[in-house]
Amino acid sequence: MAKIEMKNASGKKASAVEVADAVFAITPNIPVMHQVVVAQLAHRRSGTQSTKNRAEVSGGGKKPFRQKGTGNARQGSIRAPQFSGGAVSLGPTPRKYSQRTPKKMVQLAMRSALSDRMTENKVVVVDEFAFAEPSTKSASAALKSLGVGDRVLMVLEREDETTWKSFRNLKDVQVISTGELNAYDILCNDWIVFTKASLPRLEGAK
Repeated sequence: MAKIEMKNASGKKASAVEVADAVFAITPNIPVMHQVVVAQLAHRRSGTQSTKNRAEVSGGGKKPFRQKGTGNARQGSIRAPQFSGGAVSLGPTPRKYSQRTPKKMVQLAMRSALSDRMTENKVVVVDEFAFAEPSTKSASAALKSLGVGDRVLMVLEREDETTWKSFRNLKDVQVISTGELNAYDILCNDWIVFTKASLPRLEGAK
């Protein structure tokens, strides 16, 4: 099993923690990561765009002019698509964009993303932050001591409310819980910071 150097909130080395090779030391599968990210973004689309067809546009029940003798093309309704204020031909209608993604593929994408960040030495493990009270200033100082740069993904336990409130207002810091860890958020951030409690094991990488 691979080992990650664990630090304290002051940035000093505390010890080393073992992590599963199947989570942090696999060869990243780029096509799977791409497919999972595309599916995740597609799932976020609301799909509420809508236009009215001829059956839905109001008015236009009367024939605008007689069939013959006017010199114009024959028309049956002023709500036809060629008229201003008329219906829309082949316009968008509400639909779902969700894609079915197998659970094993989602897991593989997440492990591939973690392994990629691990290869770049962008994974940091902290034993605990142990803030006495929520403090954005203390959280900012902790990140500076850890030596992490911009775009940081903080993975915390939901029960760790004090730490959660301390980091959530920092710019370029995204805070998620262990159960929300996913490939898209990992790839969108340069650094991944875990606590010892939130560090995913092989059985917890879902």
